[in-house]
Amino acid sequence: MAEPSAVEQRWLQAARDFARRALPAREGPDGPEPPQLDAVLRCLRSAVGGDLPLGYSFISISDLQRQQRMPCCSHLTWNTNEFKEWAHQGQGALPMQSALPRTYLILVGYLTDGRQEDKEKLVDGCLYVKDNTGIIPCELLYFQLEWLDSLFLFPSWSYIPQTDQSATGYVEILVDPVPVNLPKEVPDSIPVTYPVSAELLLTSRIPCKKRSKLTVAGELARLGPLLCIRHKTFFFLFLKCFTSAVWVPVLVQKPNQLAWHHILQLGRSYTITGLSMSSLKKSGHRMFVTGVSSCLLPYCAEQVREQPLDSALQGESTESSSLETAEQLSDSLELGVEEERPRSTKESKIISYVGTVTKILNVQAGLFLLDNKVCLCLAYQQLLNSARGLRPGACVELIDVHLLQKPLVSFPFIVLGACLSSTVVLKSFSRLSTPYQPPASSGNLYLQLLFRYNLGMPLYLWLVSLLEMFEERFSCFFGRHRPLLRSTHQNAGAAEKFLVPLLQAVVPDREEARDIYNEILAKVHQCPLQKYMTLNPPCQAPSLSAVCHVAEQKSWEGFSPSQLLSPLEAQHMGTQELNRRLTWSYYTVSPGSFQPRLILLGVLRVSSRSSSLQLQDKSSTLPCVIARKDGSPFTHTALLGSLLQVENYQLIVERFLQTDFPSWEHLENLEHVREKKNSVYVQFYFEDVQVLHAAEGQIQKCLRSGNSSSLRKKDDGSLTSELEAPEAKMLKLEDPKPDTHRDENCQGGQSSTRRTSCVSRLFLVTQKEGLMLRNYQLPGEKVGEGRELQRSFQATVLWLGRPQLWSHPRETGNLPELEESGCDGEESVTRQEALLLFMRKSLRWFPFLHLDGLYRFIVPCCSDLEVFDKLCFPPVPAKFLSRSSCPLCLPVQDTWHLQHETWISCLTERQLAAVSVQAGMDQRISSIPEVLSSSFTGSLVSFSGEIMERTLCASPKNEKPSVTVSLQKQKGSLLASGHSVKLSVSVAPGSPVMVDIYIAATYLQHLWGLLPGAKILFQNLERKISRFHNVYCTYIASSCVSIISLPASHLPFPSNPAGEASSPSLVFLSSLQPHLQNLPQARILCHLSCVLTLSLQWVCSLCSSIFKEGRCTRHSPPCPSHTGVRQASAWVLVEDGTGEALVLCRNQHVAAMLGLSLLEWEALQNSVQSRGRVSIEHGEATGTGCVEEPEDLIACYLRSLCRSPLICRPILLDFSLNRKPSKILQPAPLQLRNFRCGEVEFVSQVGPRLNLLCLNVDEVEQDALSYLNSERIRRTSGHCQVEATA
Repeated sequence: MAEPSAVEQRWLQAARDFARRALPAREGPDGPEPPQLDAVLRCLRSAVGGDLPLGYSFISISDLQRQQRMPCCSHLTWNTNEFKEWAHQGQGALPMQSALPRTYLILVGYLTDGRQEDKEKLVDGCLYVKDNTGIIPCELLYFQLEWLDSLFLFPSWSYIPQTDQSATGYVEILVDPVPVNLPKEVPDSIPVTYPVSAELLLTSRIPCKKRSKLTVAGELARLGPLLCIRHKTFFFLFLKCFTSAVWVPVLVQKPNQLAWHHILQLGRSYTITGLSMSSLKKSGHRMFVTGVSSCLLPYCAEQVREQPLDSALQGESTESSSLETAEQLSDSLELGVEEERPRSTKESKIISYVGTVTKILNVQAGLFLLDNKVCLCLAYQQLLNSARGLRPGACVELIDVHLLQKPLVSFPFIVLGACLSSTVVLKSFSRLSTPYQPPASSGNLYLQLLFRYNLGMPLYLWLVSLLEMFEERFSCFFGRHRPLLRSTHQNAGAAEKFLVPLLQAVVPDREEARDIYNEILAKVHQCPLQKYMTLNPPCQAPSLSAVCHVAEQKSWEGFSPSQLLSPLEAQHMGTQELNRRLTWSYYTVSPGSFQPRLILLGVLRVSSRSSSLQLQDKSSTLPCVIARKDGSPFTHTALLGSLLQVENYQLIVERFLQTDFPSWEHLENLEHVREKKNSVYVQFYFEDVQVLHAAEGQIQKCLRSGNSSSLRKKDDGSLTSELEAPEAKMLKLEDPKPDTHRDENCQGGQSSTRRTSCVSRLFLVTQKEGLMLRNYQLPGEKVGEGRELQRSFQATVLWLGRPQLWSHPRETGNLPELEESGCDGEESVTRQEALLLFMRKSLRWFPFLHLDGLYRFIVPCCSDLEVFDKLCFPPVPAKFLSRSSCPLCLPVQDTWHLQHETWISCLTERQLAAVSVQAGMDQRISSIPEVLSSSFTGSLVSFSGEIMERTLCASPKNEKPSVTVSLQKQKGSLLASGHSVKLSVSVAPGSPVMVDIYIAATYLQHLWGLLPGAKILFQNLERKISRFHNVYCTYIASSCVSIISLPASHLPFPSNPAGEASSPSLVFLSSLQPHLQNLPQARILCHLSCVLTLSLQWVCSLCSSIFKEGRCTRHSPPCPSHTGVRQASAWVLVEDGTGEALVLCRNQHVAAMLGLSLLEWEALQNSVQSRGRVSIEHGEATGTGCVEEPEDLIACYLRSLCRSPLICRPILLDFSLNRKPSKILQPAPLQLRNFRCGEVEFVSQVGPRLNLLCLNVDEVEQDALSYLNSERIRRTSGHCQVEATA
């Protein structure tokens, strides 16, 4: 024999080192030596054809697991062309996937079932390859029992690591291994019993204890899956007679026999020895059970002889534990039987199928896609081999699986479901480099809920879709440890909290448990997959981006600009007013608008750029407005970072249009809509929130409390742990930067809380200003002309007590500062004012900071009690203003945490006395009647009220926007800066007192929820008086609003934002006071005395000049308009016996006053079109400015109509006080006036005439007139009695 080369010597030395380290050694004459190496090398030479494969190297199990991070394969006996052909064939089904890369490694090891030597351990029926360095799971397509515990060389194999690099993978044995040692011998002759005779033994009534152990031979008809119940692993197999359809069940449960599951092949014949008979106590099913000495042998007719049935009935049997194990299987699952629904219930078909795995749909849920068209569901079986081998590209054979067509409306595939009677056989391994992710061995929420509620396939697929959605949207916010899907007996995970109520609603409670023995053993098959009904999901929880998209679609579906305006009003509007009224509208979407019902899920965040609360998931953010049902503001900073579920909400779509409609007649022509934009936000009540995953441990205490006072007070300690990990929370509260990728929105898991000290300080908010651009310059910053304004807000606070040092933020609580200041005489030190400046990241506290709230600043990782004083600075230099007259400014740092403690109204008397600010606290909030009173002297007012109407109007010409406002319009406001919104605010619906509030459009981008029906707290509005002596308010830089309550869910369509007003109250003219300019609406039963003036005209829609004969009459400069608008106005005199009033009527109300029908009114206005304008005067209207044309026929007709006695009649008039009269009436003394009622003349004392604005005119029949008169008298007398009593 030739001397080996140097390369071969080095290779052999490496082989010896490998054998010495990885293979078992035995004692030799010169000490321990590796005798297995010679056998391995001999086997290796035989496999490759004589020469040693010097291009390959040995690898141990531990090195393979540690070094190999990517899938790979090794083919010892193949050349390059053979490997390329093999790889190319594997890419046929999935051409986009790459083939397994080839490595040149030699794998040698023992095949084992995982049991330890001389000691039984819990085994799962899986096979392993092991050596001295480690053990790794393996999958084989073909296995022989004598291979167990033998040393093998594996010529072709693949290593598939897990996607999680911290866990090990497994080995796929592609070609039969080559044994290093000789196989075991097979017994010569065995007496057997065939299934026909064995079945007679099972069905006979002879007691089992009189029967001996049997050997049964037959064809394998069915092979059940491996099951593990209460740490016991077992499976069922069924042997069929060679000549008939008779079969008998065999239960295999011994650990050393579980490897049989890899040997058995359907259609093959086998012989099993040492069987005993058992029966189940509950179901009565009888079966054969293997014993410790049982053996599985391939059936060979020459090696067996049939055992007479009489001999099988003699002897004693051995007691088996299979009965106990089988009963435990039933007791532990406790699955309910799916209720049959005879209507529209379908029955699944049982089929066999061979297909290729093309995609892993969800390995945790046991869902695999075959041939890109069929979904395989293995969830109803236990995947004890962790789905090894089921990678894309693998071929599987399915036997006796259930075919379900369209079990879920939204599921796109046909489903093949494997029950406990189905068999899944791996026919070939994948040749592709596809990853492997095993299903969770414990805490698998998919399977837990499936078995807990005994879900059928439709409900299970819906459950899977919800869980997939849940994980996809929120797992990135809470780290990679899957706390959302994790579930324990003590603490349910977020997904379980979300799903359990939904499942309980659709799955009724059932007492009967799922009978798995009927599913496995019964002659007539029964299982949860047998019957099903196509499911329409009862609810949905889409991503926030999808929610916004659907809401936007709904708001524009069937949208027409004409919907936003009343036709009777629109036809009289000019172009500018018409397009302005269309500019801004809103659309409300309720949960019932979605089919199926839509549930909102999101992580609560607050944007440091917009300072608005937001719900966030991986896809998008949704601004939100949160209110409380008790009217107190939302202040729960502890909810930040928590995962919330909301089912009762209002989605608001604010719609913004840019239009150029010439007139109302063109509203259906959408070509005049130049641009459409919208913004979406959601509003809901805090009480309707369910916290699925709390950012902090103690938050659940706060949410379980029913009343608001317990949520505020600290006496019970419910809020003492509002801050768990300040350093971690700072990371969670921040927005992603606007230019980052969307995935960067997802923050990592929370860092562990460090034991660290912190400093806190308690304060009371006495004033809060709005969010806007300000030119703050902090100490130390350079002065520059190009300095950009910063978005900020400020609050005036009162420090309570001294700063406190805490060993941990969780220990803050019980307001020790108030106790200290109550007995400490240094009030000037412990209760001093400060002006807090919030900028940059500290803007996140804007929605939580409210008037009269007690808050605490917490400075994490700090022990300096002077930290607040060191950062303070005077607002102006001391030479201009002494420090004693102005509070110091304190810029709030980005890392500080804000914690709400309580409200001043919830303090005890002792604590309130310590604060020493209760005097005048309640007077800062005025009422609307006080604000409207002529005796009110303040310029800045705060009050609360309900928005009755929201109208977009032009900004007053005398209101010049500040520099700050001018800059704000560049920051993305959706409304033009020339617009203002007018809010008509009342104390309550139906209240006779109303005030108008004007807000510039540039302020609106930070104000959410200003909708009709919402109750709002307005703070620091500027009170103004118009030239008509009307009181109104304007929103200025120091103003602020807070949502007290949300609009009712049954609000009318937004085109009528004020809603359907209740019938106005019936009043006398004498009861109206001239100075009460804010009466919204009332009704009088009156007599129309005469028409004083009447004017009908056509005006230009652009410039409001007279429009005559189809064109505008303006010449300097010429107007290009070709559209005219009809307008009418009239002044009429009415009286009700207690007084007189001048009523201004406009447009359609003029026709009602004149008693003209629609056709008559239309003809009259058309006749005016050629003239441009027609005006008349009558009676005492001389000097009102109307110019008559005496020769005009239309004027003559109108004059005769106004003088006709038919005009003078009783009417029912709805009105409001004219807030812009042509002449301001001065108070005058009462006068005596003569009135005539039919033939009766009487004298009444009346005041000066009031100016009224007509809102509606109704004719009154005689019967109705009598009833209204009596009703008016009754109400008036009752009102007088109340006043007299008072």
